[in-house]
Amino acid sequence: MPLPFIVITLIKAIVVLIVLMTVAAYLVWFERKIVARIQNRWGPTRVGPFGLLQPLADAIKLLTKEDFTPAGVFRVPYLLAPALSLTVALLAFAVIPFGPGFQIADLNIGLLFILAISSMGVYGIVLAGWASNSKYSLLGGLRSSAQMISYELAISLSVVGVLLLGGSLSLREIVSAQSGVWGLVPRWNVFPQLVGFFCFFIAAIAETNRLPFDLPEAETELVAGYHTEYSSMKFAMFFIAEYTNMVTASCMATILFFGGWHGPVPSFLPAPLQAVVPLFWFSLKVVLFLFVYVWIRGTLPRFRYDQLMSFGWKFLVPLALINLVVTSFVIALRA
Repeated sequence: MPLPFIVITLIKAIVVLIVLMTVAAYLVWFERKIVARIQNRWGPTRVGPFGLLQPLADAIKLLTKEDFTPAGVFRVPYLLAPALSLTVALLAFAVIPFGPGFQIADLNIGLLFILAISSMGVYGIVLAGWASNSKYSLLGGLRSSAQMISYELAISLSVVGVLLLGGSLSLREIVSAQSGVWGLVPRWNVFPQLVGFFCFFIAAIAETNRLPFDLPEAETELVAGYHTEYSSMKFAMFFIAEYTNMVTASCMATILFFGGWHGPVPSFLPAPLQAVVPLFWFSLKVVLFLFVYVWIRGTLPRFRYDQLMSFGWKFLVPLALINLVVTSFVIALRA
């Protein structure tokens, strides 16, 4: 493998990691501000202008807190669980194309890689629940494993229609297949796959343990669920992994259904600025999906656990199957 290729790939990975850590930190500030407005409050205002330095203050607090390990935990898996969750969350960004020329690795099975990596995130949560030697943590871990297995089926079925339309598992090729327009309408997969997008996004919210699907860490029932016994940086790893998974889900929704870096209107900027236009459209779409995440948290109540499982198995999975059958039938007729 040539040295320049290794150096360029390493630089890309470092840039993505720095940007991702910054985004995850300020996503907390973004969420607190939006939820505060929904609830007629101000949110963070004191640390820096508009509270913009609040994420930095939170990071310093987590770094300087006592790293407490309770007696009776299974020490090795207890320590490995948060690192596993964070590592799996970060690995997904190795194949996500942020623009036509900016992608760490272009795998021809990129979508399969994302689905496989995201399904491994549950191992960190289950390990944390079991190794903490706490009934609250164990219940949170068991809930998370059942929830992720249930909604993984819906999320996998919902993207098969996109694969049939794009004809490839490569994320870059899926985005490229959505270039151009149908008359005045962009050739985005969300239009022929509106039902698939609905199933994907709802299942993605459940996969990331966000309200109204945050049963694994339901504060009113399980204290803090699977990370009840974690503190300091170990807790921060779970925290960063959750917000990183939100960004991953938003990126995948953008890539699979909303044209990736393709904008809805042609750009008339001069040539030197054309290079940043794809990154602008991609970032804007991701931010809009993150806003919807926060909006849902601020408006919907938490499901009961039986409602959560019934919604996944009795509604989302059959709906995704129907969408797959109809899509296959239409493509077969057009062939």
